[in-house]
Amino acid sequence: MVSLTDQILPLAGVALGAAMSFLVSSLNERTRWRRQQSVRWDEHRLTAYAEYAHTVKELAARYQMIAAARGLVSGPMPLEPTPEVLAEIRELESRRSALSETLGLLGDTAANTASKTLDHCLWRLECLARGVATEVEQNWDQAYLEFRDARSRYIEQARTSLGVSGAVARDVAWPAAWRPVTRSPSSQ
Repeated sequence: MVSLTDQILPLAGVALGAAMSFLVSSLNERTRWRRQQSVRWDEHRLTAYAEYAHTVKELAARYQMIAAARGLVSGPMPLEPTPEVLAEIRELESRRSALSETLGLLGDTAANTASKTLDHCLWRLECLARGVATEVEQNWDQAYLEFRDARSRYIEQARTSLGVSGAVARDVAWPAAWRPVTRSPSSQ
């Protein structure tokens, strides 16, 4: 006759093997699911970061062109603030606002904070371009430099949030032969 122990040990081994197989399969499945979720949200985060940066850059370009029309800056093609232009700017601002909400949902704290600073710098450019008085006077060049610095910080924080390492770019000198020739007022 077979003893009870001889019958229980193989059953216990089979039960333990099944439990271990279930545990390992569950852990592998959970890891795979988390990885898929991470990739999924990283794609959405990348899109949100990029679209927000592009929209802010478009708005800044419009404000710079309006500032050129007011004589605050030279260089870009002047753009008069016609009703059509202002409607376009309102649409861009609505898009920036919606994208900012998306960043609030998907972005990390550092990137979201950098986006808020960038918003403030952008709104400062708008005030200057439209001639809206503020408590502290500032010239366009200084405000635009602060905007560019804020945009660079935002890009750096977004890259960090996405796990992209390294600098955005290295400094590259503009070749002297390619620089525009500045003319003195008397030669024009």
